[in-house]
Amino acid sequence: MNNTIPFKYDYVGSFLRPAAVKNARNLFKAKKITAEELNIVENEEIAKLIQKQKNAGFHVITDGEYRRAYWHLDFFWGLNGIEETELSHGYFFHGEETAKGSIKVTGKITGENHPFVQYFKFVKEFEDENTVAKQTFPAPAQLLAELFRKDNIENTKAVYPDINVLIEDIGAAYRTVIKELYEAGCRNIQLDDCTWGMFVDEKYWANRQNGNVSFEDEANKYLKVNNLALEGKPADLTITTHVCRGNYHSTYACTGPYDKIAPFLFAKENVDAFYLEFDDERSGGFESLKYIPKDKKVILGLITSKRADLEDKDFIKQRIAEASKYVDLDRLNLSPQCGFASCEIGNKLTDEDQWAKLKLVKDIANEVWGDSQ
Repeated sequence: MNNTIPFKYDYVGSFLRPAAVKNARNLFKAKKITAEELNIVENEEIAKLIQKQKNAGFHVITDGEYRRAYWHLDFFWGLNGIEETELSHGYFFHGEETAKGSIKVTGKITGENHPFVQYFKFVKEFEDENTVAKQTFPAPAQLLAELFRKDNIENTKAVYPDINVLIEDIGAAYRTVIKELYEAGCRNIQLDDCTWGMFVDEKYWANRQNGNVSFEDEANKYLKVNNLALEGKPADLTITTHVCRGNYHSTYACTGPYDKIAPFLFAKENVDAFYLEFDDERSGGFESLKYIPKDKKVILGLITSKRADLEDKDFIKQRIAEASKYVDLDRLNLSPQCGFASCEIGNKLTDEDQWAKLKLVKDIANEVWGDSQ
């Protein structure tokens, strides 16, 4: 195995929830089973998933986010100083409204004893000479954005009247979680980040900001909080970021090319690699990849996780070749554009569709880069 993370064929991390997990979580919510009983079911199903990941020939293993309802909120709820709440509405995706879950800050935000560290330790037990465990969780910018959703603004400002103090505390909390994950043996962390997708969508930006702030000021604010979290990371810890335009029940939230954010995100965020959505015209072209520094990698999300139909191999190879005009081929990798179930509702695919997509990713990668990785 080539131990370089990320791998030539990779995936974002979430998988469709099996019926056993969905049923157990519903029973737990209804207080018909205990947390311990839920944990037993989740452990059994995660173990089955990891074996499937290995059987499919992938070098990365995850828990499929089976223990979460949301790709982001469960992590936020695990931070000290934040509690679970619901807002008057969810996010408005293309043709569908998401669930209404959100967060409420109750005091100083810190990261000690985060439950995700224990979740990671379970996956770590399944590592072998061919696989590395990956832990995914939302980027710091995503937490900052959630705290300033319309219904949350007043409460956030009451607890944190100085946004600079809030940004510093978020960065410190993330550093704590990263440190505890590292001490647990984690060497592969992925920060999922939809905030940059909001930036590139002109309609969303206009509605959200209403002319009150400049694009540059907001971009620098989100860049700052993300980079604060990365300060002092160990040299042998790979931290990547996944940039998304929304992935809920096969719908999307935002549209727009990376061009406006590239000078901030690509050029200045201190991650090791970027998982980038490029599965349809909403993502624009590859020209913005010229901002990617020479020491960083790009995982091209050219295979969609939103639909079951399989992409044409030759077309995907052609797109990889186009991207290589801006980033050397040896610094490019391939993956689906997002996970298969960013929230427990999942995308509109079957389990068989999901694995067929991943087989396609692996087959194309082997044909482009060789099958020795």
